[in-house]
Amino acid sequence: MEAVQTYRWTREAFERLGETGVLPPDARVELVNGTLVEMSPQGSQHATAIRKVEEALRNAFRDGFDVRTQLPLALSETDEPEPDVAVVAGTIDDYRDAHPSEAVLAVEVADTSLDFDRREKLQAYARGAVPEYWILNLHDQSLEVYRTPAGDNYRTKQTFDAADTVQPSARPEHAIAVDDLLP
Repeated sequence: MEAVQTYRWTREAFERLGETGVLPPDARVELVNGTLVEMSPQGSQHATAIRKVEEALRNAFRDGFDVRTQLPLALSETDEPEPDVAVVAGTIDDYRDAHPSEAVLAVEVADTSLDFDRREKLQAYARGAVPEYWILNLHDQSLEVYRTPAGDNYRTKQTFDAADTVQPSARPEHAIAVDDLLP
């Protein structure tokens, strides 16, 4: 009996799907570990949390950084996730011709996607050497902070409750109240 073979997508092939119209323009998919993943629809709490995270990070990361919302990160040959919010070095114009391949911070807002964000997304960001990855956990009203990527995992994990503050590693002088991120 033959084993079933699956096709592992590359970023180049994935981007061609959109350019050639194979994927409809309104398709909400991202590439994670060579697999096309349909993105979940957003509820109002999820959308509100994204906006609050974006606002807090724009305040912390001003000059020299671009805070991007739901835009691709070209992390590897087989990973082009679209984090809910990402902080990258440079300006908007620096990414006119290509998606950024590095980020100082990636954030996912998790309700229905919590398990996926803790496994596959975490592995993609660690493989891409993103130094800090946050999961805003709407179920537990908490913030999971992963730091120091090592292979396809992170060396440290801290969980912050709504009453806590967190300092992004790349901007430790800026304390952000977790409650200010939650919807």
